Amino acid sequence: MKYRLIACVFVFCLISTLTQAQVDTIRLKDKRLLTSVLKPGLKQYLIYFQYTKDPKNLRFWYWLRNIRIEDRNGEKVFTTTQHWYGSDTVSYRICYSVNRKDDYAPLFHSETIKGITKAYNWGPDKMTGADTVAKNAQKTFKLDFKAPNFNWNLDIETFEMLPLAANKAFAINFYDAGLTPPEYIVYKVIGSEVLTTLNNEQVDCWKLFTEGDSNGDHYSETYWISKKEHEFLKEEDAFKGGYRYKVKMLGAATDLLPRFDH
Repeated sequence: MKYRLIACVFVFCLISTLTQAQVDTIRLKDKRLLTSVLKPGLKQYLIYFQYTKDPKNLRFWYWLRNIRIEDRNGEKVFTTTQHWYGSDTVSYRICYSVNRKDDYAPLFHSETIKGITKAYNWGPDKMTGADTVAKNAQKTFKLDFKAPNFNWNLDIETFEMLPLAANKAFAINFYDAGLTPPEYIVYKVIGSEVLTTLNNEQVDCWKLFTEGDSNGDHYSETYWISKKEHEFLKEEDAFKGGYRYKVKMLGAATDLLPRFDH
């Protein structure tokens, strides 16, 4: 009886381990993203870096991400416009992305950095340079895909749409437009935590975690996403020599766009 009990405990532990290790693959055809929870509107984030060699100095970005639901060729789409503000004009960038509303499939992506525009038409089987965009530096670009993928430049929005729950993990085929081929990245729910927001509200959040290696150096990223509203509130990244943080600002934060967008 004693050995049978030990065997049962062992089997139970093994099953539990396998269950916890199970990874859900997020594929476009499965439509597992909860696109109905992605809220249109302007979202603003403070991003800051701290390096261990210079702990008294912080480097800042301010991101604006404006999401709209629009019609494109008779189809409902999400359009996302990003403005990244840094400490000088060289740091500034603007990105514009179009995604199908029902499954978040990427259709188009462009970004202008240091005055250079790169624009792409994004399909399920390939990406090509957009020949209708003036002065497109990637006009002749072409990359065939082995499988449909998601826009890594919109990771914040993608995380908000995941069906998060305890002990779940997700493999997402992300692609950073124009760079190395797409790859599956695994994100694990490692627990939950109550965050105190900038307006002193207590918000229960899922903690989503990933780690990997880049150029031989290890890194980790942790995201806090509210359970009730599916809202990305915080990110903490650790890498060789420092840390990066993202914090969502209050809805009452000043909207910079009307002041500069004439």
